[in-house]
Amino acid sequence: VFRMYGSPRVLLQVLWAQLLCGWVLGSELTFELPDNAKQCFYEDIIIGTKCTLEFQVVTGGHYDVDCRLEDPDGTTLYKEMKKQYDSFTFTAAKNGTYKFCFSNEFSTFTHKTVYFDFQVGDDPPLFPNENRVTALTQMESACVSIHEALKSVIDYQTHFRLREAQGRSRAEDLNTRVAFWSIGEAIILLVVSISQVVLLRSFFSDKKTTTTRVGS
Repeated sequence: VFRMYGSPRVLLQVLWAQLLCGWVLGSELTFELPDNAKQCFYEDIIIGTKCTLEFQVVTGGHYDVDCRLEDPDGTTLYKEMKKQYDSFTFTAAKNGTYKFCFSNEFSTFTHKTVYFDFQVGDDPPLFPNENRVTALTQMESACVSIHEALKSVIDYQTHFRLREAQGRSRAEDLNTRVAFWSIGEAIILLVVSISQVVLLRSFFSDKKTTTTRVGS
């Protein structure tokens, strides 16, 4: 038996907070990074805002990429070379446009697929109009618990989607290598078989002898 506590206004507040989350949490993107290429992204951040940059290489080569994060003055806040995945959290020390770049310039032949999630700020409160001194009702507490659980579910889904895409890429790459290796073995076996047949025939073939008479 389910009991409902509170009013429709509570549900409207929950829906409104869910809509705000998409605006506050920043950017999340999966993109292709060609070989010998560099891709940069920009985000306007207010001083004192807590931010988190998380990235992972999904497909391509050795699944590594260079990453660099700079503040509005060009000062490097984060720099890593040939990383498969990483996470970096910082607090903006000044207002302005922050830049983070992913580089595949060290790769000559393979392009990469990169996923990143750049979170800016914290989640807005579910009940911004409520006085925080007062205790939450049972309905509000349940909404907060559901909200936190849903965020965890979203994180787990993203994580497993990336793992599934990476595993599928590895399997397809392995399948391609096995196919080419099988074709190469078949060609080598055919050449060796034909060579053996020709060699054996040469052993048992009759050789014509030439007789020369010396006339008197």
